[in-house]
Amino acid sequence: MELVQESPYRFRIDREAPMRVPGVVFAAPELLPDVGADRSLDQVANVATLPGIVEASYAMPDVHWGYGFPIGGVAATDIAAGGVVSPGGVGFDISCGVRLLTAELDRAELARVLDALMDGLDPAVPRGMGRGAVWQLADRAELDAVLRGGSRYAVERGHGVPRDLARCEDGGVVADVDPAQVSDRAVQRGQGQVGSLGSGNHFLEVQVVEEVYDEPVAAAFGLRLGQVCVMIHSGSRGLGHQICTDHVRIMERVMPRYDIEVPDRQLACAPVESPEGRAYLGAMAAAANYARANRQLLAESARRVFAGVAGTGLDLVYDVSHNLAKIEEHEQDGGARQLCVHRKGATRALPPGHPDLPDDLRDVGQPVLIPGSMGTSSYVLTGVAGNPAFASTCHGAGRVRSRGEATRASRGQDVRRVLEGRGVAVRGASWKGLAEEMPDAYKDVTAVVEASRGAGLCRLVAQLTPLGVVKG
Repeated sequence: MELVQESPYRFRIDREAPMRVPGVVFAAPELLPDVGADRSLDQVANVATLPGIVEASYAMPDVHWGYGFPIGGVAATDIAAGGVVSPGGVGFDISCGVRLLTAELDRAELARVLDALMDGLDPAVPRGMGRGAVWQLADRAELDAVLRGGSRYAVERGHGVPRDLARCEDGGVVADVDPAQVSDRAVQRGQGQVGSLGSGNHFLEVQVVEEVYDEPVAAAFGLRLGQVCVMIHSGSRGLGHQICTDHVRIMERVMPRYDIEVPDRQLACAPVESPEGRAYLGAMAAAANYARANRQLLAESARRVFAGVAGTGLDLVYDVSHNLAKIEEHEQDGGARQLCVHRKGATRALPPGHPDLPDDLRDVGQPVLIPGSMGTSSYVLTGVAGNPAFASTCHGAGRVRSRGEATRASRGQDVRRVLEGRGVAVRGASWKGLAEEMPDAYKDVTAVVEASRGAGLCRLVAQLTPLGVVKG
């Protein structure tokens, strides 16, 4: 595939049939996928064939191969022009995202309690492939309440404070939920997992604000140099995975009814306004609310440990998803259009002045939370005006080695030894899990963030470094 470099951080894939729009890749040359080992650029071109797609099929600097869409893919479809929604454009971990909290604690004060904090967080954070959760739901009716109410329902039940909702994307709850579109199998998988971390690249980290790039914006977010933070990365667990699986199968069956052909069956889709499109969006919204409640419960668990061990609370900076499809209004052809914006491994990044921002963030823009790979820096960014990809930016470092390759290259014991040698306390659920998430399995997150900034997708606010990590 030929890439045309348009600027230092922007590459173009020219439109060729059956593509409806070109592909655009935001990246530095060294961040581009290895075409011999990673077919994600082919996926960028495949996404460009979707009915109703507008402008371009976009890829963020952390792009790598995924299911149907590349991870790091962004695509918007025009609903009125027959635009489709594709579960592959959201992924299996619906509304996987990041929550950042701050403590009234500095690095020096943390040193005396770090081991005790990590020993408290270790059993307080259910994680791994099996069952186990902070919140034991009574029955299907209570799960339905979570699916409808998200973080708002969790707070109403005493798991958090009202301010949490103001600092959560969508106020902590996605509208237009249809729990009837969530299968019994998805319910079974999700019933016992509300308030659990999961496995893979999910984590809870104790971090410190290492550097501040924009002090006024950092102050508005509630961040200051040397401050201790907690970052939580998790999603909708087995419930979201099953919803994606169920609705891909449905859309595969109905595409001929709508005269839709796609170059990859993993791009199965249906018009947004079709019964199948609306059914998926209703189920996806339910999974998004589950994920918000999940992170709310994990935050409350961390709050209890911090209060008991360090005598300090935790205030929410923001909670934002990076696997979601949202109906948004954007300017197209000189007028406002309703678009279905798919962000898979990409984060919404609203600019200053956007009406969806809470009042106390309206002047500075949305906090954008970018987790690094295990043991490396994470970043806080903010949205900027004129973002060229529907107010979207990267979501993390981006994988370059499969989990199998990582486990063949390193042992979990060695990964832990290296991290602890760097001063990072590690609490892992398994040695295999630690090996799979070795830092070398990922791109350099600093280079990814710099490419995102250089491409006009965001602005840097702060750098966070890890002091302790709880892994699935």
